[in-house]
Amino acid sequence: MLVKPQALLLAVALVLVRVTVGAVFAQTGWGKLHNLDKIIEYFTQLGIPAPQLQAPFVAGLEFFGGCALLIGLGSRLFALPLAFSMVVAIATAKKDQIESFTDVLGFSEWDYIVFFLVIALLGPGKLSLDHLLARKLFPDTPAPAAGK
Repeated sequence: MLVKPQALLLAVALVLVRVTVGAVFAQTGWGKLHNLDKIIEYFTQLGIPAPQLQAPFVAGLEFFGGCALLIGLGSRLFALPLAFSMVVAIATAKKDQIESFTDVLGFSEWDYIVFFLVIALLGPGKLSLDHLLARKLFPDTPAPAAGK
């Protein structure tokens, strides 16, 4: 079976998006997991409720979600909570830097939100464990139109 150029380009684009955010969040999550006391203190300063619970949760989400995105496993499952964590980051850590909506567009957190939404909407792509598992578990299911 020949692969259409558009399907190949979509698969490559989705793997680039997944690997980019996956690597960043696996690394930041790892750093947070090894500095939880400082992260709890920072969350407390930001006024985030229950920082003793939120800090390890966010650190674990970033690390395990980032690792999962790297290999394309549970991609949609992790994309939305990671996007939400970036919304919280903008609303707390960046709120003093916001004068207009265009300020938000300049934050790296906004870029991550967009990347996570792309993954949530289009799926992880054909170059992912999610796609491989779906083909093995449901071999007779027709392929979706997008690069899932």
